[in-house]
Amino acid sequence: MVGSSHEALHRIFQKDPALLTRALQQVLDVPFPEPREIAALNVDLTEIEPVERRVDTLLRAETDEGTYLLVVESLGEADDRRRGSWPYHLSCLRKKYRCEPVLIVITQNSATAKWAAQPIRLGFPGWDSLTVRPLVLGPDNVPLIADERQAKQDVPLAVLSAMPHGQGPQGAAVLESLAAALRTVDTDSAAVFVQFVDSCLVDPQAKQMWRDLMTAIQYFWRHPLAEQVREEGREQGLEQGLEQGLEQGLEQGLEQGRAEGQAKMVLRILEWRGIPVPDTVRERVTTCTDLDQLEAWAQRAVHATDAAELFTER
Repeated sequence: MVGSSHEALHRIFQKDPALLTRALQQVLDVPFPEPREIAALNVDLTEIEPVERRVDTLLRAETDEGTYLLVVESLGEADDRRRGSWPYHLSCLRKKYRCEPVLIVITQNSATAKWAAQPIRLGFPGWDSLTVRPLVLGPDNVPLIADERQAKQDVPLAVLSAMPHGQGPQGAAVLESLAAALRTVDTDSAAVFVQFVDSCLVDPQAKQMWRDLMTAIQYFWRHPLAEQVREEGREQGLEQGLEQGLEQGLEQGLEQGRAEGQAKMVLRILEWRGIPVPDTVRERVTTCTDLDQLEAWAQRAVHATDAAELFTER
């Protein structure tokens, strides 16, 4: 289970190695040759010395022009210690595998991206014994995919887009497009992609919106990450049920607590998407106790352009 944005940012390339080639060719405009085959390698670069050295993700790409090692490093902020290890990593990998390494850095932070893109020069002024030039994927060059049709054309790239852009000014459109595109892939892959995005969304409102969207289309509930959310829902329902149970019975109170939580999710989706919610719609949603009906409204809220469309079957 991916538990942090650091892991998600590089492990997406383990899930879909071909995405890294597309990112180099289409995002960074680097003429990297088309691989015939890509394989994941052991990321442990430790040798005889007792210091353990690792990279985040390591892939071997077989192309018509030769074999290349794709070294992916995920960064949250500038880190001189890690940057200082990159020349060693590349030299070690070249010696170990007898093929050329390519360093790719991925980050959600624009300032970190600019810092990481600076060449690392070893030597003295006017004479570089070794120069390391990282290729950097960041918010300023990863495409912003906020169109459902475009997201469906390349779902892994849409996932990569949502990692830095899912909580920006167009975050709602980015997440909605990706949510729709996830319906076109198998459920196991969708569940993994859902977790990658969830791990990268640090803004509480954006994370809640993403979880609401995933709950509405039910992909989220196929992943162990949902256990945490379900547990929170159970505790909320139990607390409300205990308060109401004194007067109307525990089971009835728990059922009402679940309905109230589902109703709040429907309204949250509409409000986060910027759709005005009239008092009449709000009252109808909040007074509904039918869980199946509330789930249907939640699914319609993902694509509705007007709050009244909740009550219109397509």
